Amino acid sequence: MPDEALTPTTASPAPFLLDAGGDVAANPLEAEAEAVRAEADGYDGVLAIELKHDPFVSLALSARATSRVRLTSAIAVAFARNPMNTAMLANDIQLISGGRFVLGLGSQVKAHIERRFDMPWSHPARRMREYVQAVRAIQHAFATGERLKFEGEFYSHTLLPPMFSPGANPHGAPPIVVAGVGELMTEVVGEVAEGLLVHPLTTRRYLDEVTLPALAKGRATSGRTDPVELSLPAFIAIGDGQAEVDSAVRAVRKQIAFYGSTPSYRGVLETNGWGELYEPLHAGSLRGEWEAMADLVPDEMLEAIATIGSPAEVAEGLRARYAGVIQRLSFNAPYAVDPTVWAELKRELGA
Repeated sequence: MPDEALTPTTASPAPFLLDAGGDVAANPLEAEAEAVRAEADGYDGVLAIELKHDPFVSLALSARATSRVRLTSAIAVAFARNPMNTAMLANDIQLISGGRFVLGLGSQVKAHIERRFDMPWSHPARRMREYVQAVRAIQHAFATGERLKFEGEFYSHTLLPPMFSPGANPHGAPPIVVAGVGELMTEVVGEVAEGLLVHPLTTRRYLDEVTLPALAKGRATSGRTDPVELSLPAFIAIGDGQAEVDSAVRAVRKQIAFYGSTPSYRGVLETNGWGELYEPLHAGSLRGEWEAMADLVPDEMLEAIATIGSPAEVAEGLRARYAGVIQRLSFNAPYAVDPTVWAELKRELGA
């Protein structure tokens, strides 16, 4: 039987904890300003993703400018850094934020790790397990002053003179959450992390049939019984009126097609019975046919992945789909949304 901490509840749905941010900000200064607005608007947390800018810079600025919201790197690319780099950054932002930081890590994909970052790629699930273990070993050495002696298959950290250790953090080490899609990586998350960053290309069926069982298997392997927090940047197509909703649907359909063309997410398609779409989507991506690819996404697939409609309809759909499974929610909306629509959605969610 699955770990009780991973089993969806059947009680009346409580409001989701809501996170703002993600890839909306144009630069770290704008991310700081958005964090201030998010805190003023009552959001529970702020996310920073590693795309065009380093998320740790944005989060350090946001930590100084806010006092309440949780600050999460969602995600920082783990394999672009060594565990010592990451442990030092996490320690500093945990200190600056007064204990509000969560270290969110992701593997990225082979092409980016090897060709953009010029770093080694192999066995991503095994490497991520060891990466988290190495970060924790370094954090333990910071906190205790004990000799650092971590020797693994991929990483080795055996030198930390007192002159180079920041010492014990008064707020402790930050929690670690990890992004996972496939079964192996999700098992690793269940084994070594406090939370899972769910990819937006997911469905309730995929959560029930793949994600939750894999998390439970990882928890059983480690013997841990503490709950695993699930965070999701949910695809939504929202608007005030049908014209806005239709425009949003088109943008979301294009984004779903882009993700569906990627080998890393093929398992999501296959689990939901859309496996035959992968090859034409992938072929279209190689030719740069983004508009045509969107037309390949059937309504059934769109509606299983995205929640669509007015703020009231989207809130109702999110509760029906994810209540009792997802604890923290943010919104993946690859199009412009009027601030009043965001405010109404937040009110409808009871947050």
